[in-house]
Amino acid sequence: MGYRLIAAASFLLLPASVFAAGYGAAGCGLGSEVMGSKPGASQIFAATTNGTSGNQTFGITSGTSNCGDHGLLKTSKEREVFAKENYTSLVKEMAQGKGENLYTLASMYQCPAATHQEFGSMVQSKFDNLVASDQTTSAELLSKLESQLTSHPTLAKSCDIKVSALN
Repeated sequence: MGYRLIAAASFLLLPASVFAAGYGAAGCGLGSEVMGSKPGASQIFAATTNGTSGNQTFGITSGTSNCGDHGLLKTSKEREVFAKENYTSLVKEMAQGKGENLYTLASMYQCPAATHQEFGSMVQSKFDNLVASDQTTSAELLSKLESQLTSHPTLAKSCDIKVSALN
């Protein structure tokens, strides 16, 4: 009985913003999605789920798992990491105008799936400008790609080309 009183009292100390954010005392993560924000024993299960699955840190970093859309890892940084890690195959697919990595990159610019072929065609036609030499870095490639996207008549309207700094 004493633990219930302590648990109930601890919820009184929490700021209202915790509950307004869509998760309870256990915080965001898979536990909050499964158990919700109701105070009480469900928050113990939510915290246990978050702790044992290790998803809360990922959710906070990426802005997923009920952790909001303002994660520490911004969209442009995700694209940078993706391009760097998949650079060789991405360049190869850009030259071909199609491929899984290329379409994933298009998705990272939030281009609708219906425009992925057009994205591939544009990248293929601009390949020599995008990859000027063997020394082109992934960051330079993305910068040039974003420039091409903003001037493309269709993709500029259908894709999200905003560059978000990690600051």
